Amino acid sequence: MSAPTVARVEGVPFRLPLTSALAWGAHSALSVAEHVLVRVTLSDGTVGLAEATPRPTIYGETTASVLGILAHLEAGLRGLEITDTAALERVRGSVTNNHTARGALDMALHDARARAAGGTLFDTLLGPNTRVRVSFILGIAAPDEMLAEARRVVAAGVRCLKVKVGREHERDLRVIRALRDEFGPDVLLYADSNETLSPESAPAALDAMRAAGLMYVEEPLPARNLRARATLHALGRLPVVADDSCFTPADLERELDFDTFDVLNVKTARNGFTDGLNMLARAAAHGKRGMVGSQASTGLGTIHAALLSTQAEVTEPCELSFVLKLQDDLLDAPITFRDGWLDVTALRDHRIDPARLDRYRL
Repeated sequence: MSAPTVARVEGVPFRLPLTSALAWGAHSALSVAEHVLVRVTLSDGTVGLAEATPRPTIYGETTASVLGILAHLEAGLRGLEITDTAALERVRGSVTNNHTARGALDMALHDARARAAGGTLFDTLLGPNTRVRVSFILGIAAPDEMLAEARRVVAAGVRCLKVKVGREHERDLRVIRALRDEFGPDVLLYADSNETLSPESAPAALDAMRAAGLMYVEEPLPARNLRARATLHALGRLPVVADDSCFTPADLERELDFDTFDVLNVKTARNGFTDGLNMLARAAAHGKRGMVGSQASTGLGTIHAALLSTQAEVTEPCELSFVLKLQDDLLDAPITFRDGWLDVTALRDHRIDPARLDRYRL
């Protein structure tokens, strides 16, 4: 008996309100989660779902472009057996860039494949580390607002904060010291510079971050400055997390060749499961640590990121608590955290609530 085939690929835009804006880098900010629910329907009626998170300032994608690329790829996917992963990958790889559209499509295909076989992604992707230490992305805001948000998420069970920095170094250090004074060693801290430092200022800035008790810093220098990033990493001032410099598997190979980082931040929102698993394995083979990041994903995207986070190659806290910044979600049950950890197996029965989707769809 042949496997079911892809019958339809579609996107449903939706918008969820945030508790407050998320600001990062030199100029970027996010005031709502305006994302796309990607739906793959098979010939037997099986449906696979995923969440695409367009980020114009990062990947150049918009809601309209995600819908456009899904429509473009649908013609090539239609009629392919869901078990023919090589053929499905050829179609998905027939376009470049469009990271979150292609990443979500990959996850929706994985979901449809698992469901067509009578299971779920928890049967095909759950790794050995079913409890994952979580982090929360603390965006740039007035220092008192950042401290208040930190208190709120720590009260909700988070014990690691990824602090967005890069607009004013001395102010950043004051915020970090205030967080350290507030929570002591019970809450882990690291920084995300989003490429805002310069080769001249970075060594001293990293020394100051290390002295303030940070574990590591994400992308301190512009991704285009390859030699400067390799030189900075070689100094060993503070462990470096690779994110913006490693959008794709090809990017990762370049960064491994030049030895620019210590920890790889893989994001299911842009890499999907296929590339995400491969990138974690490649980095681990070179002695690099692994984490799974969030592109400000809502509940469904968080479940998918959490599944990747259970893999053996993931060693660091993962960005699985952005749902705490949402006023509401599409899921039929909340995602909860306890003492810094997420029990991923507890998410097995979470589903998209059709009434919530109707309420928030665009």
